[in-house]
Amino acid sequence: MADILSRLSQELSIRPSQVENTVRLIDEGNTIPFIARYRKEVTGGLDDQVLRELFGRLTYLRNLETRREEVRRLISEQEKLTEEISLSLDKAETLQEIEDIYRPFKPKRKTRASIAREKGLEPLAVTIYAQKDINGDVMELAARFIDSEKGVETAEEALQGAMDIIAETISDNAEYRRIIRELTFRHGIIKTSARKEEDSPYRMYYDFEEPVLKIAPHRVLAINRGEKEGFLSVKLEAPETRILDWLKGKTLSETGSVFSEIIEKTAEDAYYRLIAPSIENEIRASLTETASEQAIKVFSENLRNLLLQPPVKGKVVLGLDPAYRTGCKLAVVNELGSVLDTGVIYPTPPQNKVEEAAETLKKLIIKHNVDIIAIGNGTASRESEIFVTGVIKTLDKKVRYIIVNEAGASVYSASKLGAEEFPQFDVSLRSAVSIARRLQDPLAELVKIDPKAIGVGQYQHDMNQKRLGEALSGVVESCVNSVGVDLNTASPSLLSYVAGINSTIAQNIVDYREINGAFKSRKELLKVKKLGEKTFLQCAGFLRIPGAENILDNTSVHPESYEACKKLLELTNHTMEDIGEGRLSNLRKETEKIGFDKVAEIIGVGVPTLKDIIDELLKPGRDPRDELPPPLLSEDVLEISDLKPGMVLNGTVRNVVDFGAFVDIGVHQDGLVHISELSENFVRNPMDVVSVGDIVKVRVLEVDPKRKRISLSMKGIK
Repeated sequence: MADILSRLSQELSIRPSQVENTVRLIDEGNTIPFIARYRKEVTGGLDDQVLRELFGRLTYLRNLETRREEVRRLISEQEKLTEEISLSLDKAETLQEIEDIYRPFKPKRKTRASIAREKGLEPLAVTIYAQKDINGDVMELAARFIDSEKGVETAEEALQGAMDIIAETISDNAEYRRIIRELTFRHGIIKTSARKEEDSPYRMYYDFEEPVLKIAPHRVLAINRGEKEGFLSVKLEAPETRILDWLKGKTLSETGSVFSEIIEKTAEDAYYRLIAPSIENEIRASLTETASEQAIKVFSENLRNLLLQPPVKGKVVLGLDPAYRTGCKLAVVNELGSVLDTGVIYPTPPQNKVEEAAETLKKLIIKHNVDIIAIGNGTASRESEIFVTGVIKTLDKKVRYIIVNEAGASVYSASKLGAEEFPQFDVSLRSAVSIARRLQDPLAELVKIDPKAIGVGQYQHDMNQKRLGEALSGVVESCVNSVGVDLNTASPSLLSYVAGINSTIAQNIVDYREINGAFKSRKELLKVKKLGEKTFLQCAGFLRIPGAENILDNTSVHPESYEACKKLLELTNHTMEDIGEGRLSNLRKETEKIGFDKVAEIIGVGVPTLKDIIDELLKPGRDPRDELPPPLLSEDVLEISDLKPGMVLNGTVRNVVDFGAFVDIGVHQDGLVHISELSENFVRNPMDVVSVGDIVKVRVLEVDPKRKRISLSMKGIK
């Protein structure tokens, strides 16, 4: 365990004490959000993302140790564990290295070498591989192993069997595999060619090559998908001459031998038949794993920024789920997200009942005093947008609209959760409600959907789904806990992401609420079935109760710090009644005057916790998302044909990928800002410049209406 802690400290560049304390907290069953927010003194202030990285590496290294000892046991049971092998196992730093060491001892399916061993040809192989005879007749030696009963009829068969055994021995050598893998990785080239003549999204890879060392992660995933769909043929071209020269140098006797020619041929056979295909698979798997991890990071960061989009508060929203044949579904929700009205209109083909639809839409807007119309960006979205702008222009009141990414809305609508929440509505009406609500509070609504279905990733269906699911769930958990959750309005889906609360307890909280009414205090949580002291410790600080008797219950101050909070107020001549009344504006200065260290000691908390308490008392119940710029609302519509090179427009970043960012400029077709056009300076990672949800100014570079491609730039715009 000491080795693991030391390695974590080095890898993450954090102090050994921070690693040791954090691992202890994790092993005690504390959640990452709780540790990040309420145990800063213990961890030295490690944030949520560092803690998650530490947890991931801790899990990997512990699995590595488990596999190391398992392999040691398996080799020992074969009575083949030597001091040298044991030392090699101790030094192995990756699972791949451990598997290479275990390879010669791993039970194999029937191979040419195992068949040769069954025929009694191993002694011949050992003699040849030792290469001690300078002179002699190889075939005469091989003839001694002719045995009809064992199926060896000729000297040639005996020799071939021995060569098969030697080839497998060479192939199973851990050092040889490591060096050949490194040479292939450093000097190999990925080559792709077309398997079909037809056009496809993979055309750029129909005649493509790039060094393994330089190939970008998104290209690896694109090539993999093109190969899987039958458009591409893929090969890893290794530096064969260099590898074979090295391999022969390692396997041939320096003094020369009568067996030299045989060993040379066997080394070539070992490489081409056994090592090269295996190494190619390993390297491509490694490239895919690295590319997947990068894609998961991109997806995670995009998801984080999407979930933390500022809510549109205090507005009545009309959600419109566009469609052709089945009509556009409407749902009006009030400021709190409650459904006020629903309907269906047919302004799009084939019905084209534009006047009737306009009358229905106007009546709903006037009746419920609608402020914003949220239009889903799916099928018939463009026609619906044009229709909506036409209606807005005829109104006396100001109504604006926004195109909302409806990815995952249909998944939610058809889910068990959607049916339970709105049993009176059909699937399409639930989608309209979801579209409206995700504008009002993106986080509360999007947590109801599988993160993989939200649509801000790249090649998410091509990667390890378990790993992707874990990473995205971690992002959602982090976002939910950083914002906090209203205990009296939160859905079971939202509650289940709160630290320490699982789906069962989340449902129990909602059931308790329905039977007993709204929670009046955080302490009341302890009356919920299966929610004990341990769970309360983890979750209480992230749950808010607006209007609670104790105002601290609507802040991120943890109940364990309530006494400390009261002492701080007394020490600075304030009372609980001063919280939220604007009478604490000098609290930080008053504390600083006494001294943070001294105040922290007096009230019994650490300095980080003291500073967090002060922040919360100054802005009780604040929503960190309110500090972000609001979403971009529209009043009129643009066509792609309206775009001209040189035009400067405002846009919303919808997706960030390795090669740039896709920006919605209001023409129903996102434009691409290539990585080279994001900034005047060199950009290594697009996420260093833009995030999902950012409002940016872009210049139109090129428009291709036929292919629906828009090239944009963010360079030189003031």
